Amino acid sequence: MVGGGAKRRLRGEGPQFQVDSEWTQPHIYVYPFFLQTPLPSRLSCNIEQSSLCSTCEKPVDMKKSKSCEADVPGDLRKEVESHYRLPLPEDFYHFWRFCEGLDPEQPADSLSASLGLRLVGPYDILAGKHKIKKKSASLNFNLHWRFYYDPPEFQTIIIGDSKTQFHMGYFRDSPDELPVFVGTNEAKKNCIIVQSGDNVFAAVKLFLMKKLKEVTDKKKSSLLKTIDEKLTEAARELGFSLEQRTVRMKQRDKKVVTKTFHGAGLVVPVDKNDVGYRELPETDASLRRICGTIVEAPSDADRLQAFAPVQEMMTYVQFANDECDYGMGLELGLDLFCHGSHYFHKVAGQLLPLAYNLLKRNLFAEIIEAHLANRSQDDVDQLAA
Repeated sequence: MVGGGAKRRLRGEGPQFQVDSEWTQPHIYVYPFFLQTPLPSRLSCNIEQSSLCSTCEKPVDMKKSKSCEADVPGDLRKEVESHYRLPLPEDFYHFWRFCEGLDPEQPADSLSASLGLRLVGPYDILAGKHKIKKKSASLNFNLHWRFYYDPPEFQTIIIGDSKTQFHMGYFRDSPDELPVFVGTNEAKKNCIIVQSGDNVFAAVKLFLMKKLKEVTDKKKSSLLKTIDEKLTEAARELGFSLEQRTVRMKQRDKKVVTKTFHGAGLVVPVDKNDVGYRELPETDASLRRICGTIVEAPSDADRLQAFAPVQEMMTYVQFANDECDYGMGLELGLDLFCHGSHYFHKVAGQLLPLAYNLLKRNLFAEIIEAHLANRSQDDVDQLAA
């Protein structure tokens, strides 16, 4: 499936896709109401020409402001990004400041009572939780709150209902790029990643609106509406879009070469000669049937025989890699990983690190190797006692 749902293209057919080298950070041009310190100590703005705000997608006067950073110390920012080796968008830090406004003592738990949400992952570093654990120096933070179906592209930042393992996270196509959207997943149910806006304010807003529709208690409803008003006002003043699908996300859709089992889509560089991706010989539906046959095989001999189509596809991947169509191996590896059965761990472990390294997404190769070696449905909090 290409982009918004069309049939996956054959070699030489359809549009060519190009991957942007980076995503523009949000332009913030209004002083947020929830910060109490005078403006000069919190925000620094640079003068430039008029443009479009990359988050709210409305014209803004760039002569007044180019960008404004959240009041989070530079050394703390460096610590977060050095532990994860991933760039984080400004909305990540602004949301932390927003939660500090709700609960200065425990910002990470400021939405627990009302929404059942808790800030985790890189937010644990902002909260200083990593300093409590002596073993934190040797921790792989890219496994911290990495749920069973989370591909390397997904970075958990908020958790919810533990029964379904609901969680939100940033999704980025390459480790050296900023996230392209915030996704949600319920790991106890399936591998599906639902796109929920391009910033954390939007993702929480969408979650909150769903909760409001479910709540019948007037007191709880009033509390949620109060939080909604504060969050909406903060996002508006900071210039963050609250749309589920922004213009930037729709622009990314045009570069998606296939949806993959998790549904978030796969983006790889494809040049003007159509080199970079070729489709698998099996549709998603037929690949799922093949995987099901393997998992349900009554004996090892039957399972080995059922693996034949997968082995054949791996041969095709080798040919594709030789011709620089690296996206094919990445797609097959991700699909097998997302299926979830341990029978596919070895094959995924062969396909994915190679594909990521060929695409120069080396950190993702490291993450998938570590994840497959420690893939768990429960032990995801690396800072737990």
